[in-house]
Amino acid sequence: MQSRQPRAFNIPSVVLGIAGILIAVHAVRTFLFDRAQDFETILLFAFMPARYTESVASKLPAGYEFPGGIAADFWTFLTYGALHADWTHLLVNLAWMVAFGSAVAQRFGARRFLALTAAATVGGALLHLATRWGDLSPVIGASAAVSGYMGAAVRFALAGPDPMIGGGRGNDRVHAIASPLFEAIRDRRVMAFLAVWFGINLLFGIGVVSFGAGEGGIAWEAHIGGFLVGLLGFGLFDPPRVPPDPVVWH
Repeated sequence: MQSRQPRAFNIPSVVLGIAGILIAVHAVRTFLFDRAQDFETILLFAFMPARYTESVASKLPAGYEFPGGIAADFWTFLTYGALHADWTHLLVNLAWMVAFGSAVAQRFGARRFLALTAAATVGGALLHLATRWGDLSPVIGASAAVSGYMGAAVRFALAGPDPMIGGGRGNDRVHAIASPLFEAIRDRRVMAFLAVWFGINLLFGIGVVSFGAGEGGIAWEAHIGGFLVGLLGFGLFDPPRVPPDPVVWH
């Protein structure tokens, strides 16, 4: 009997589905919308802290209101994640989504993965809102969701004796019981990853790095908000797991 060969690419359907939606949205904006239509789309679906500040009204033309009204005040916490500044912005997010999201989706399953995607996107918007109150700049991009995947992956892909990244068989970690939070963050691999990840985002914050943060680009605060949802909220999305039966010697 022939043994089944592992697939070269093992990307879960839910990750491919999200990627397909993001590509389709950007293609429509790029090839079918004129500049005015695209600008209206940004105003309608991007996240803008100015929506929630009455004092900003004095800076806008008389009688102007943000499109979408009160409903958009709610849906933009999610919809901004479907928009991207350009193809480079989109492709970078897709690359990281495949790299980290695939393992998380295999572990969580489609429904829990979608729940994490939504929660990390909202978490990114909330932290951005808290730190950029009243800002008129639109925020777009799936970076908060991708950061959420990274935060969740830290809890099982890096920590433990057989990590998926940095050596070991790795694949066993997808379904293994995850280490508790405080145990995981003491792992040297996790500590190194967190130091690099937060360091890069600090460089975004002080302006040393500007890639992907141009007009309409997502802010570094949203990265951190999404990451913290994945890291700290991991247990809310991780399916219950039964520990293996202990070995009994006779």
